[in-house]
This record gives sequence, C-alpha cells and structure tokens, in this order.
Amino acid sequence: MFRLLMFSLWLSAFSLHADNSTNPPPTLAGIAEFNAAFQAWDGERFARASDIFQQAAAREPNNVTNFYWLGVAEFHHMLQLRSSPGNATAAETAQATALAALTTAVKLDAQHAESHALLATIYGIRIGDRWLRAVLLGPRTMSHSKTALQAGATNPRVRYLLATGEFYMANGNSDLQQALKNLLLAETFFASEATNAPSPLAPRWGRSSCHTFIGLTYEKLGDRARAAEFFRKSLAEHPADQLAREALKRVAPTNSISAHS
Repeated sequence: MFRLLMFSLWLSAFSLHADNSTNPPPTLAGIAEFNAAFQAWDGERFARASDIFQQAAAREPNNVTNFYWLGVAEFHHMLQLRSSPGNATAAETAQATALAALTTAVKLDAQHAESHALLATIYGIRIGDRWLRAVLLGPRTMSHSKTALQAGATNPRVRYLLATGEFYMANGNSDLQQALKNLLLAETFFASEATNAPSPLAPRWGRSSCHTFIGLTYEKLGDRARAAEFFRKSLAEHPADQLAREALKRVAPTNSISAHS
C-alpha cells in the first residue's frame, strides 16, 4: 500500500511537471507571442499576445507585470495598425486598451518607469493627432515623463521612448541634436542591457526601433551616411521594420536593401 501511494504521488508530480513544461505560464506564453509578433510585425499575433495578457491579468488583477505587458502589446498593435491605411478605428481601440492597462500598472506600482514612459508616449501621439488636446493632455505627458525619468534614468526603453517624443516635437536643429543625444544615450543603455542575462519576464524590446530613430534624426540633420548606418543596424535586428527600410531607400538609394531583401 505504501509503495502504491508513493507511486501515485510521483506520477502526479511528473504529470504536473509535464503540463508546466508543455504549457508555460500565461505571461511567459504572451511574451513569446509578443516577441514573434514584433519580429514579423504581425497585427494578428499582437492581438493574440494581448488576449493572453488579458487572461493573465484577469487571473492576477494585482500583478503589475501582466498589465505592463498588456500595455506593451496593445501599444505595438496600435503602431502596426497605424502603419497601414484603413485601420484608424482598430488603432484607436488598441490605443484605448493600452492606456487602460498602463494606467492600471502605474496604480499598482507608482514607480513603474516603463509604464510611465509608454503613457507619456501615447499621450504625445494623441496630442500630435489633434493639437487641441494639448491643453488637457500636455500636463499628463509631462508628469508621466518626469516620473519615468526619475524612476528609470538608466532604463533604455524609458530613454528611447521619451527621446522619440523629442524627435517628433523638435523645432530646428538644436532640438534635433538634443533628441539625438538622448537616443544615443538610450542606445548605450541597450548595449549594456544586452550583456546581462534577462529574467524570463524582463522586457527586451526597443533596441532596433531606437536605431531607426537615431537614423531618422541623423537624416533630418543632413548626415545621410550616419543615417544609413543606423537604418542598416535596425534592419539587421528587425528586417520587418518598414520605417527603416523606406528611410534607407531615401538616404542610400543605390545599395539600400540588397542585404535585407
């Protein structure tokens, strides 16, 4: 009887281990789906990642990580939808879902730097879409930006996201130089981060997009050679980046995409 009981316990433990190995926890499954969606720049896969994170958030409504990742997935889904015509309504829905998720994240953790940076970025996009919103949303953007920098001064995604806002708001070369300075600083933080083994739940997105915006800033400043260098870096990491691909055609039309097509 004792041996039978021990065998039953062992079999139960083995079955549980097998289930966990073939069915990873929802958040990890969502991160894997998000990473695949990003590499392919696939809207359907971003939506699937979002669904997984929503399920994880429903199971653990006090877990900031789930709401952060839901916000990340919907933020990128929004960008993917905005990059092609005819998706304005769906993009607005993704944006609203991202805002709700990230707002919950900073309620759960008031110092969650990346969530604050994403909120600042989304509010900045909303202002850019309709400048009359600046009166209401400008203070929110500034508040989230300030908190993001205070809580994540060396976080590469914080620096990259806030610097993209500077790029879009730039008024002349002086502003562009400031944006470039912060984008290059973000790139150094990305390079440092890459030397560390990440935890399974840790974000690692953003570096290729940072390279794209460094290239765009160099392009606006008139340095086409440096711009091409960073567009090529971006495409080496993320071949589906159409923004970098189209920009490379502009600054280096004779040999732009042969290595990345």
